[in-house]
Amino acid sequence: MSEQALDLRRSLHVAWRHKTIVGIVAALGFLLGAGYASIHPSMLTARTLVVLPQNTPNMATEVVVAGSDPVLNGAIGSLPPGTTLITLRNTVQVKSVTSTVLSFTAKERTSAVAEATANAVAGSYLALVGSSSSPVGHVAGRVLSPAVTATGTSPVVHLLSAGLLGAIAGTLIGIIVALATRRNDRALRERDQIANSIGVPVLAALPVDHPSDPAGWVKLLDDYEPDAVGAWHLRKALQYLRVSGLNPGEGNGNGNGMGGATSLSVISLSSDKGALALGPQLAVFAASLDIPTTLIIGPQGDVNTAAALRTACSVPPPAAAGRQASLRVSVADEGDIGGRPKGRLAIVVTVVDGKAPKMPDTMHTAAAVLAVSAGAATAEQLARAAVCAAVDGPDVVGILVADPERTDRSTGRVPRLAQPARRKMPTRLNRFSTEIRR
Repeated sequence: MSEQALDLRRSLHVAWRHKTIVGIVAALGFLLGAGYASIHPSMLTARTLVVLPQNTPNMATEVVVAGSDPVLNGAIGSLPPGTTLITLRNTVQVKSVTSTVLSFTAKERTSAVAEATANAVAGSYLALVGSSSSPVGHVAGRVLSPAVTATGTSPVVHLLSAGLLGAIAGTLIGIIVALATRRNDRALRERDQIANSIGVPVLAALPVDHPSDPAGWVKLLDDYEPDAVGAWHLRKALQYLRVSGLNPGEGNGNGNGMGGATSLSVISLSSDKGALALGPQLAVFAASLDIPTTLIIGPQGDVNTAAALRTACSVPPPAAAGRQASLRVSVADEGDIGGRPKGRLAIVVTVVDGKAPKMPDTMHTAAAVLAVSAGAATAEQLARAAVCAAVDGPDVVGILVADPERTDRSTGRVPRLAQPARRKMPTRLNRFSTEIRR
């Protein structure tokens, strides 16, 4: 695994690739935030102002009296049932605003209860200090401003805000988990990593289709057309493989092709279903260049992986199909392919087990390429597949990459080893050369 530092774009791409994990953690964060908000709801604040005479001797004493138990007990009777003295102690706060004004502040879950509490405690205080049994003497106070509007965050807004903060925290945690998962992931994602794992170059990297049934494979064989970049990559891959007929004047193989005809095994892993389409796409593209091409779906190490493709290739196309005239498709079982099929190019699609690869008994091709999706295989799996191909068939000469990473800026070219410098041997001087110099 490369130790290259992750930049912001790469980190976001990793998070998007693990969007399921990030989404689950973000959803859990939202639920936790909303649950916390429901247990600790927002409190609305109501305030009642009471003005006292100018000759009030001690406002600090009045504050103590206003928050005392007799005043709070006197307010309980006018409040909703279930209100207790302890509740009022926790929700009501009395303080001196000016030298003659007291503020009664009540915090409750609803505005109606908050307003009623502030007004009730203020009224109980005025009734106590205005009576003959007042502990501070008779005080003729009055309500300056009753509590009519409670302020604060509404329960719905409080719930959504807490849930949103939880979702943001969950998203950040999910991204951290995704990045940690990527660092522990041994799967190869960049083209340079894939190429260096077995020492062969990446010939082409392009997006692929992902058919899931025979109808989807039939549509790919009939209608596949790469974009301009994908077409150029496939053309360069065919040129690297020395397939004749790519350039005008080559005729039937008198150019740089391998005798006018060649055969190619496209090997993919059974665990990498996305790479299965690379062989058929290469065959369809070659046929679109008027290169007579035969696509052969041989026996597979994992029957289920290519079952739909084998079914699609075993059914003759309808007369109205858009399949290239230069393309022929066929399927073969173990040992059925004896000689080379007719045509300038034969592409044999082979799927092997990534843990214990074994090449099926098919035709011996001139070369082999590995088809792999970015992030779908480890270096060990590719190495095992390459060794299996070299033992039971042709050497792997290149790699086709399906669905490359959008942030991958590498090329997949394998650097050539520098040739060791040769020491220049000393020149031996003899009598004849000495005389010539004279």
